[in-house]
This record gives sequence, C-alpha cells and structure tokens, in this order.
Amino acid sequence: MPREIREALHIEDGDEIEFELTPDGRVLMSGLKMIPADQAWFWIETWQAGEREASAEIAGGNGRVFESSEDFLKSLDDQGMPDFERSPRFDVD
Repeated sequence: MPREIREALHIEDGDEIEFELTPDGRVLMSGLKMIPADQAWFWIETWQAGEREASAEIAGGNGRVFESSEDFLKSLDDQGMPDFERSPRFDVD
C-alpha cells in the first residue's frame, strides 16, 4: 500500500483495514488498530472523558503529588473521606 494511503489511514504494518460498500457504490476504507481485550475498558467514552478531565486539571496546575501511599491515604482521612478495607490488592508500596 502506498505510503500516502497508510499515512492518511493512520496505519502501520500489522494494522487491519476495514472496507465498507456504501449505498451509492463507493468503497470506504478505514484503518483499524487492534486493542487487547483486557485493555478495552480504557477506550470507552466515559473513561476517556475522565482522562481528558484529569489532563485538563493537571495542565491547569491542579492536583497533588504524594511521596507514599500512606501520605495519600492520610490526605483522604484529613478530608473526611470514608475508610476502606485495606487488603494486599490495594498496597502499592
């Protein structure tokens, strides 16, 4: 496939191409990126909206960086956030 077409479709070697025949007889070609099933959640619209919101907050200088998970949990306590049961799956240190 010519380079110009690959660039227009935003595809690389190994990507798939979808062809669709329109009612007026035209053929539409779309590049497809394969996403592993265990990562599909990241690409749903609600998650992407949250990612855009978080990026905007960071770009606006909002947010805090914590030195440890314990510092983060203490900040939640200081804000009156409800406790949650600690289990090994929540440990990050």
